[in-house]
Amino acid sequence: MLSSSPTPRSLGYYFPAEFAKQDATWLSWPHKEASWPGKLDSIYPSYIEFIKVLTKSQRVCINVVDAAMQATATQMMQVLNVDLSRVQFYIHPTNDAWCRDHGPSFLIRNNTDAPKAIIDWNINAWGGKYPPYDLDDVIPTLIGKALNLPVFYPNIIMEGGSVDFNGAGTVLTSKCCLLNPNRNPELSQDQIERYLCNYYNVDQVLWVSEGIVGDDTDGHIDDTVRFVNEDTVVTVVDQNKQSENYELLQQNLKELKAMRLLNDKQLNIVELPMPADVIHEDQMLPASYANFYISNAHVVVPTYRCDQDDQAMRLIQECFPTREVVGIDSTDIIWGLGSFHCLSQQEPSC
Repeated sequence: MLSSSPTPRSLGYYFPAEFAKQDATWLSWPHKEASWPGKLDSIYPSYIEFIKVLTKSQRVCINVVDAAMQATATQMMQVLNVDLSRVQFYIHPTNDAWCRDHGPSFLIRNNTDAPKAIIDWNINAWGGKYPPYDLDDVIPTLIGKALNLPVFYPNIIMEGGSVDFNGAGTVLTSKCCLLNPNRNPELSQDQIERYLCNYYNVDQVLWVSEGIVGDDTDGHIDDTVRFVNEDTVVTVVDQNKQSENYELLQQNLKELKAMRLLNDKQLNIVELPMPADVIHEDQMLPASYANFYISNAHVVVPTYRCDQDDQAMRLIQECFPTREVVGIDSTDIIWGLGSFHCLSQQEPSC
């Protein structure tokens, strides 16, 4: 049940949309070989290019295990001419690199007294798949202490990649993830919605059913459907009717078309292609153009060395006329079963 303690909603805090102004992007430096078996070293050029783009318009805060990792990361970024004046390191040991899920959920409010706060959701490594996760689980609290911010503790499992916001009272999520019994089996859909409304301060929860094949998160929304403004979403569809993803994504599309926002408007829906299948060691990887990250001046889109890259980039650019869309190769990164959005968490401006 919900705690009797004051909730963010009752105190006027809310979770802004990703396309709102940001102070920084938070990352956790990749170091876990088991997340990219045989490919860890090959992900760094694209990862550092991501950081380089972000530093053009905001700070980048990076969790590292120790001073030696900080020195290595600094040297690697210097080689690729990253603006290190925009990079801040924090000695916060992590188990893994997926800061979208283990990082803080930053909240803001229109109040000069504590205008920013953090939610520290529990994590269990996507249903207990990848222990240990004890270091990742305390990252939001460590960041709260480092920034001297109040921290809220809902005491349920929640991952940042499982929710997406329009900044006008609506959150999108997926049944296959948040209702999965490996997360919060004691909670009903209605109870989960109450947590979302009370801690993120939203008034409406919209649910799609499905995720994409190969997604070990059990169907995070950031691989399928994303808000690009208050009433427009992009959603991935597969043109290949023989694909395992085809029917799953058609089901999501059908559900999105039936949805209404709080003002009773239908969603504007932009259909994004899926990339050509990315398969490594006979494993279908969850490659998706929806796993983009929105910064103050750019939208960083994962690309996969296929014909669909250009079409996806063009469609996303049309959705963000005031930002520059930048494609960065994610073919090696996706072997870790996530991309740029999964690796990052935004810190909004007050």
